[in-house]
Amino acid sequence: MNHLNYFETIAPKRPASRKRNNFYWEDITSYCDYFINENCSVLEIGCGTGELLAGLKSTDKTGIDFSSKMVEIARQNNPDIRFEVMEADSVNLNRTYDVIILSNVVGFLPDVQAVFENLQTLCHSRTKLIVSYYSKLWEPLLRWGEKLGLKTKSPQQNWLTLEDINNLFYISGYEVFRNTRRMIFPFYVPLISEFFNNFLAKMPIFKHLCINHYSFAQPKQLISDHEADSKYSISIVIPARNESGNIENAILRTPKLGKHTELIFIEGNSTDNTWEVIQEMAEKYKHSHDIKIGRQMGKGKGDAVRLGFQMATGDILTILDADLTMPPEDLPKFYNAIARGKGDFINGSRLVYVMEKKAMRFLNILGNKFFSMAFSWLLEQPFKDTLCGTKVIFRDDYQKLIQNRKFFGEFDPFGDFDLIFGAYKLNLKIVEVPIRYRERTYGDTNISRFKHGLILLRMVIFAMRKIKFY
Repeated sequence: MNHLNYFETIAPKRPASRKRNNFYWEDITSYCDYFINENCSVLEIGCGTGELLAGLKSTDKTGIDFSSKMVEIARQNNPDIRFEVMEADSVNLNRTYDVIILSNVVGFLPDVQAVFENLQTLCHSRTKLIVSYYSKLWEPLLRWGEKLGLKTKSPQQNWLTLEDINNLFYISGYEVFRNTRRMIFPFYVPLISEFFNNFLAKMPIFKHLCINHYSFAQPKQLISDHEADSKYSISIVIPARNESGNIENAILRTPKLGKHTELIFIEGNSTDNTWEVIQEMAEKYKHSHDIKIGRQMGKGKGDAVRLGFQMATGDILTILDADLTMPPEDLPKFYNAIARGKGDFINGSRLVYVMEKKAMRFLNILGNKFFSMAFSWLLEQPFKDTLCGTKVIFRDDYQKLIQNRKFFGEFDPFGDFDLIFGAYKLNLKIVEVPIRYRERTYGDTNISRFKHGLILLRMVIFAMRKIKFY
């Protein structure tokens, strides 16, 4: 048996407005839609009459429900969406989906593991599952609400905990990469609902009082080293400003990765002879390396990275800072992490191992630790180092990130936050790879501690509105 859709709402029985009537379910729809790109294909298990799917921006949507009556209503209300009558543990659609949603349905499934295992046939290697379910803490309150007539009476369900769901995912062949909580006040009361749900529910301690839990998961991948080595091509973008003494070493020290390695040097606003050296080295090593070069018209590392990614042809896009404080010899760790399915967005972390004495100034270390704590809270997962220059993403995911960029705006001159926030918005699995941070062997840092620190702080405050308090 799949989704029992007469378990409809926790809103007041006689609402004064449509918004009051749909307040609870609209929040679930809005939250799921936050992580869905318009080009994503979406499948909902237990779709009912199709309201959630209708509220998603995706143009490729399919709904499955065991109730033929519900599906008939869904088809009438949403003729552009595909709906099918099937049991959740035996769905067979002969295709895969980018996102699969189970909204408040797992508690009614007699065998959650069987459903999760069956869904593997509908997943490709980067499919994301979003499962929402009631917090067990709310069980007595909801039963009390049913007795008072404040909530539609529902059949008995399994009150699964976050640990139960995560374990069921694990034994069914998935990896959970994020758990979140939402909504403390499940009724619509102007100002009060906004304060409790948009602010208080995001705070430590209070978040544990939320009614809705969410688990985000993706299929585990078993990819051998040999398969990973020949599966993808890679483009390594090297932004270079006043780095003429590091250009040749960047070429010689960067290992060949995947089935093909492309080096892309982007020079911008140098006051030394960096551009001339880049041209010279590209000519010198043209027979042994695939090297592209370009000059940015704008300013900032972020602008240089975007130009380099635009020129790139590899399946995987990577950034390597030209100061070489992140050793190029460590790049295989990043390639293997993404090629073997450990994550969709790989971020370097300089703050795990002891770094060389002069690699990072004391105030920079303090700033990085502050942003680490801020991002761990913002992105709801441990995040050690936001400002490491080396970041890795699939090129097709980056194309989706570009489409989503209007959501955050063109606000980041460094490029780090643009990529991290974009990866979060795309619901990518973000993992960090520790590296040993080295001292510079040539030139001076291009980072101004106080000026750039204030810019970064403003970006975090901006992101709080776009990620946390929306």
